[in-house]
Amino acid sequence: MASLPPGITGAALHRRVLPHTALTLAVLAGAVYLARRHWPVIETGTDRLAVADHGWLLVAAVATAGTWGCSALAQQGAVTRPLPAGRLVAAQFAASAANHVLPAGLGAGAVNLRFLTRCGLPVARSATALGVKATAGAVARALLIAVLASACPGVLRPPDALVSAVVVSGALAVTALVFLPGPPRRAVRAVLADVRAVHAIPVRAAALWGGSLAFAALHATVVVAVAQSLGLPLSPARVALAYLAASSAAVLLPTPGGIGALDAALGLALTVTGAPGGAAASVVLGYRLLTVWLPLVPGLIVLAVLARRRVL
Repeated sequence: MASLPPGITGAALHRRVLPHTALTLAVLAGAVYLARRHWPVIETGTDRLAVADHGWLLVAAVATAGTWGCSALAQQGAVTRPLPAGRLVAAQFAASAANHVLPAGLGAGAVNLRFLTRCGLPVARSATALGVKATAGAVARALLIAVLASACPGVLRPPDALVSAVVVSGALAVTALVFLPGPPRRAVRAVLADVRAVHAIPVRAAALWGGSLAFAALHATVVVAVAQSLGLPLSPARVALAYLAASSAAVLLPTPGGIGALDAALGLALTVTGAPGGAAASVVLGYRLLTVWLPLVPGLIVLAVLARRRVL
């Protein structure tokens, strides 16, 4: 029988192993529960995709896998310190699964925050890195929407009230920053200093913005490929624009992974753009099957393994 490491008794080892084993079992139980609860959705999506064009589905699957690498690239770009590449990608895969369990991105945020602190970053800088990545992602999505909206005139018509609300919110944010008291103002300055430090390194800035743009573009590519596999009578640009607009709107509803909110918004966006209702529903189901249900159990298992190995 192998001997214990020096200084560690059997009882101490038991106290260390037991919580991680319990976490692993809890995660696996949660994965089984989610799969059984949403099994009709999974089964229906599988049946529809079984008769779809498998070549386009392969493109969608490759694009889905690429999103985790792009997320890792953007996260590396948000910090100046080099991060372990393999564990970083694994953490993004696990974070995507956790994001479908907790609302409003809390799962992914918690996983990434834990990963960054385990890599030696202070909690404040880790939180700043998450904020920088999230902001870059929102800006990248807005840029893609603007480009596609100009390429598809008349498709996206935001209401005047929404435009006014964005302008007013921006003005209020700037005013609040100007009149912040001492401690909060110093915190904001520290955040801005971190942002400047990242952008002072061209490689990091390129990783942040390139990864953010590629992440949004690849998710749109998944929807486009699924639509093509099912013969949706819409141009790829219109489908991509519908997805990006729907995903931006779904952020306003804090459901786990946008489940429900994104499904409804994407189905409505595709229908308004000109897709038949049944075909639009099939595209949503195919997109969800590839990006949520198929990677969910493996992602949660990776999450448990990373936690057990103290990567998280």
